[in-house]
Amino acid sequence: MLDLSVLPGYIAVILLFLAPPGPDMAYMLAVGLEGGRRAALKAILGIGTGMSVYATAAVAGMGEIARSHPSVLDAVRIVGAAYLLWLAYTTLRSARRALGGHGEVEAGRWYLRGLLISLTNPKIILFYLAILPQFLGDAEAPGAQMALLGAINVLMEVVLYGGIGMLSGFFRTRLTGSSKATVALNYGACAVYVVLAATISVEVLLA
Repeated sequence: MLDLSVLPGYIAVILLFLAPPGPDMAYMLAVGLEGGRRAALKAILGIGTGMSVYATAAVAGMGEIARSHPSVLDAVRIVGAAYLLWLAYTTLRSARRALGGHGEVEAGRWYLRGLLISLTNPKIILFYLAILPQFLGDAEAPGAQMALLGAINVLMEVVLYGGIGMLSGFFRTRLTGSSKATVALNYGACAVYVVLAATISVEVLLA
């Protein structure tokens, strides 16, 4: 019913897309620096949930609607950029509180953050629309084949980017004894959020 012979090539394509530094990788790095390993774990589960929503939409054929109305995708990306700027603001505020000795950095709703970041990244569904149909092979059930391919993609991103977030969280843990280091890490996370928001905004303007 399914054509598993296409999986090696499909996995290779996913690695080519995931290996270069991109917004998701940078975001997970920022989460690890801001909140530590537990925050990274919750955030990547949120991202995985959002990716699963887009994968389900692609299998259901809803992606064609998104592709035929690019203005909708641009609106979603603008919302995502605005949300990243909000994260930058809250991270900066928390860093200043820590610097002034007014308590620890706020934990944040990491799962929800990851979910919203993923859902405001319509490039995911465009990836599914462009790549998944190329690996249907000789499957007798195209829908089931696309569901399998989508699940593999979600799993690979969760493992790869989740690992990056955990590593950056480990780096933060080693420096939590120093208030100045903690503040510096949060300023770094704030900078990542701002750069990501600016990148998305430029992409929308140049589209």
